[in-house]
Amino acid sequence: MRLSRFMLPTLKENPAEASIVSHRLMLRAGMVRQHASGIYNWLPLGLKVLRRIETIVREEQDRTGALEILMPTIQSAEPWKESGRYDDYGKEMLRIVDRHEVDLLYGPTHEEVVTDIFRKNVGSYKSLPMNMYQIQWKFRDEVRPRFGVMRGREFLMKDAYSFDTSYEAAKHAYNKMFVAYLRTYERMGLKAIPMAADTGPIGGKLSHEFIILAETGESAVYCHKGLLEKPVPKDVDYDADLQPIIDDWTSLYAATDEMHVEGHGVPEGDLVSARGIEVGHIFHFGTKYSDPMGATVTLPDGTNAPVYMGSYGIGVSRLAGAIIEASHDDNGIIWPKEVAPFAAGLVNLKSGNAETDAVCADIYDRFLAHGSEVLYDDTDERAGAKFANMDLIGLPWQIIVGPKGVAKGLVELKNRATGERDELSLDAALQKVLG
Repeated sequence: MRLSRFMLPTLKENPAEASIVSHRLMLRAGMVRQHASGIYNWLPLGLKVLRRIETIVREEQDRTGALEILMPTIQSAEPWKESGRYDDYGKEMLRIVDRHEVDLLYGPTHEEVVTDIFRKNVGSYKSLPMNMYQIQWKFRDEVRPRFGVMRGREFLMKDAYSFDTSYEAAKHAYNKMFVAYLRTYERMGLKAIPMAADTGPIGGKLSHEFIILAETGESAVYCHKGLLEKPVPKDVDYDADLQPIIDDWTSLYAATDEMHVEGHGVPEGDLVSARGIEVGHIFHFGTKYSDPMGATVTLPDGTNAPVYMGSYGIGVSRLAGAIIEASHDDNGIIWPKEVAPFAAGLVNLKSGNAETDAVCADIYDRFLAHGSEVLYDDTDERAGAKFANMDLIGLPWQIIVGPKGVAKGLVELKNRATGERDELSLDAALQKVLG
């Protein structure tokens, strides 16, 4: 993509309304713009990041055998009344009455809708186990939206829902999501720590939230340092017994400030105290929804029984901000390559010069042929402004083409994360970037 044809409204100064790093940098890098309180427009650069995160989440969900569906954002109130949550959920639920005086709502979550889908379309134990997921927008009317996309009212979320015939089978479904989450965050360049958590309005007795460490995190967390070094499972057989993996990860102490206890038993030198950001939450809640809503299956003996369920959320839009909180410096964002909107930035130091234009055109074409995306700064801005912009938007690599380098048959390659610069031949530079 040529920058001259791309919408990238960057800002030089920190916006007054932004109080945390990710909000400031997302506004300055031209990723988002606020539409209303807690509601954002995602501009081209931000949407590219969102889609990259979404792809990783989708691939890891598919790997477990989960089935992707898409449920409506506007929901009927009837299933919520059946489950008993319509009146209990609180003011965070945006309630709507249509022209026919029918009660509707903008979904803050989808347990009731997916349970309704299940009860109307699945009747036998032979169809189980089953896990259905979606990546869909949700709305929770936060009393005080803040921190940009980190705590907005409208947000993009991956929510999955498992259905099983027994507590034990449902626990296996829970364990599959536990492992899938570890893998998902690692692919994004993040180290996520699972922590036992309160189930809140979702319900149930078993729940873990996944926290990434960041200096500007929203809450205090405590954990054994061994969790930061523990390798994430690579080759996983999701049909095998995953409990040993779960036991290994949960055997070491980890707690948020709300769950932290003094008698944790971790030696002082092994206890890490830091700030953290929640990026996912999983719940095992048995028959909380299937019982009142009549979601049953016929068992081998011919009897009907309510299914055991779990739900599993990942904040996709929230992750865009959380990754920035965990990966930035004074100059801007530092994207891990897996979620970067472009593989590299291409900087022409003298646009209009026949030699530099020709080399940049060659690089641009070679990226296209490789199936990778490069952001080509072909504008006539001064060099300092081009470098500042590239550092701000945080692409993993910068390929810098100037007249002096071209005369020597070289380009400059900058690693955004380390700041290292090397003069290399064009082929050597592309080999480093494209592999």
